[in-house]
Amino acid sequence: MIDRRALLSQGPVLLAGAVLPATVVAAPAAGPTLPAFYEDIEKRTFRWFWETARRDNGLVPDRYPTPAFCSIASVGFALTAYPIGVERGWITRAEARDLTLTTLRFFWESPQGPEPTGKIGHKGFFYHFIDMISGERYRDVELSSVDSTILFMGILFAGQYYDRADPAEREIRRLALAIYTRADWNFFRTDGRKAISMGWHPERGLIERNWDGYNEGMFVYILGLGAPEHAVPANSWEAWTAPYPRFWRGEGPTRHLAFAPLFGHQYSHTWIDFRGIQDKVMREAGLDYFENTRRAAYADRAYCIANPMRWDGFSKDIWGLTACDGPGNFRKPFKGETREFFGYAARGPLGQPDERDDGTLAPTAALGCLPFAPEIVIPCAEAMQREYGDRLYGKYGFLDSFNPSFKYTDVRPEKGSVDPKKGWVNDDYLGIDQGPILAMAANYRSDFVWKHMRNSPAIRKGLKLAGFTGGWLGG
Repeated sequence: MIDRRALLSQGPVLLAGAVLPATVVAAPAAGPTLPAFYEDIEKRTFRWFWETARRDNGLVPDRYPTPAFCSIASVGFALTAYPIGVERGWITRAEARDLTLTTLRFFWESPQGPEPTGKIGHKGFFYHFIDMISGERYRDVELSSVDSTILFMGILFAGQYYDRADPAEREIRRLALAIYTRADWNFFRTDGRKAISMGWHPERGLIERNWDGYNEGMFVYILGLGAPEHAVPANSWEAWTAPYPRFWRGEGPTRHLAFAPLFGHQYSHTWIDFRGIQDKVMREAGLDYFENTRRAAYADRAYCIANPMRWDGFSKDIWGLTACDGPGNFRKPFKGETREFFGYAARGPLGQPDERDDGTLAPTAALGCLPFAPEIVIPCAEAMQREYGDRLYGKYGFLDSFNPSFKYTDVRPEKGSVDPKKGWVNDDYLGIDQGPILAMAANYRSDFVWKHMRNSPAIRKGLKLAGFTGGWLGG
């Protein structure tokens, strides 16, 4: 049996052959090249957004090809993807503009209110999942502060990118500002709490759990602070960072704010360039959040190399733990032990906050780290293509997830298929996977998303109120 207590005491595991560079890596120069196979990944990933979006309302499914509701986070990533397609020559600017305008009109005009049905959102925010046709709340999902933030980021990016004087682009800019301005960020603090709640249900009120500590919620505070109206108090960043002491892992060059699933290190960075800017915590720590994510990527890879659970398939070139689908909820024998497997769940190295490891890997975990650690991400992408071929890599790039250890043909997985030699592979693409893969490649190539968002008044204001200084942000 694994000595779990010994494992937890180690922090991030580093092995020979997985050495973490000791110094902060400078941002890659504009225009670094990527292998030809990576361009194919980008184009296929882009086509997922372009071909699954509805042309009458701009809504994008949570997943495909399984029939699904709309994920507002998928829409935020889609609005970011369309300009990437324009710049790469995959679609025209007019095509991207028109679909973007349709999307923004829909979110601006759809009804909001406190009623539990028939509404797209409330107080300027939107339900996590909505109907693909009507836009109404899907079942009893929450009004989501973080998923609304992803949508707002895509909307604000559109407002920065479409800068021409023609009437359609002017309307995009007007709607982008109007949708963001309408959001009442203090609604998620109406019971007197200092932090921002994760969400709200019309049936039972605010979710008890807040966005605080270190996870994907960082950009919730940046937009909440930067709002032109209904902004949260200037000291709200202190509520976010207050639990940081319990999130530190590692020593010296491996020390970083840890959160086990890698998406928590990627989502805020998709739109915000954290290179060279620091808040009070990072100034005292002597690093920045970009470097923190680079260290998190190396820690994830090092954990997969160490492979304390002895899963099949983990290696120095095949790694990446994050939130994703899994084969399902099963307890099965594995190498003399009984192991538990899961369906959709957040996954990450044991010993870190929100830990879980059932042998399931997700391509987006590594590929979403491209700008931070290209020297380990590109070999990972190549190895996954080589080892798993068209079982994992298809029409729209990499499928959501795979588990090389789940080779049990005597059970029916919740999703996907099982090969007795290669294990389980999912059969869906997820919008929240596709978005970081595509946007981070664009950021790596040319700072594409970052350079537009550096000019966003909301981003600049939010960062400054959070205490960030230095770099492109100035004093």
